[in-house]
Amino acid sequence: MDKLAEIVAWKRREIAGRIRPVRDRELWIIAELNVKRPSFLEAIANPEHLNVIAEIKRKSPSAGDIAATVDASERARHYYNAGADALSVLTDERYFGGSLSDLWDVNDFLQSRQDARPTIRKDFMVHPIQVLEAAEAGAGAILIIVRALNDEEIRGIATAAETAGLDCLYEIHDESELERVLNMDARIVGVNNRDLTSFTTDLAVTERLIPMLPEPIVTVSESGIHTVEDATRARVAGADAVLVGEALMKAEDMDHLVAQFHEA
Repeated sequence: MDKLAEIVAWKRREIAGRIRPVRDRELWIIAELNVKRPSFLEAIANPEHLNVIAEIKRKSPSAGDIAATVDASERARHYYNAGADALSVLTDERYFGGSLSDLWDVNDFLQSRQDARPTIRKDFMVHPIQVLEAAEAGAGAILIIVRALNDEEIRGIATAAETAGLDCLYEIHDESELERVLNMDARIVGVNNRDLTSFTTDLAVTERLIPMLPEPIVTVSESGIHTVEDATRARVAGADAVLVGEALMKAEDMDHLVAQFHEA
């Protein structure tokens, strides 16, 4: 079994006890309550620079422990002060050391700021109940990993997100997934440079796939962005934004690194 299949199988077991029908009314109510929430799509579509989605990431299957004891809201404060355009909050506990409470804490901090930044719930989404949880916690977007789901599952999750007022970041890794996502009216597509079956990383994936995505889709290069040279490769390929976790979590001068990425 490949790593993604292993994680998704675990995720289905993990949330089995929480699964229930998600009513449109519930999602509408949350959308109304969060009507002033900043737009994730708009935050990462600024054409004046390469936009930075800064990720709170304690560990990963590929890197092991990165910052195992970091406080999510404190890290959000650092990212906010560094000028990150949006924040990604990993909420998977078993493989990434995150939690749904991290998302609540981060949004509690960000929404108290005058210039709030949006968040994306980064997890392995397999059921609309996770969309409701993300919306309740104040997220502006969710991640949909195209390889992990069939088309019917994707449409169910995406419809719930739209009803709740959330953006969807559709994540792809190859041409077959790109073809699938183009039939789903995606507004944001992320190209994951890491093959989630083997966890190997290659920026050439961004260079190959992003030029194939038509405007006005907002494009994100994910994984393997460690240096300004990496960010420049993504920008030259046409990326509107980069999603960066490990490099920022380990950076000695986070403000400088975010500034470098912006200027790539």
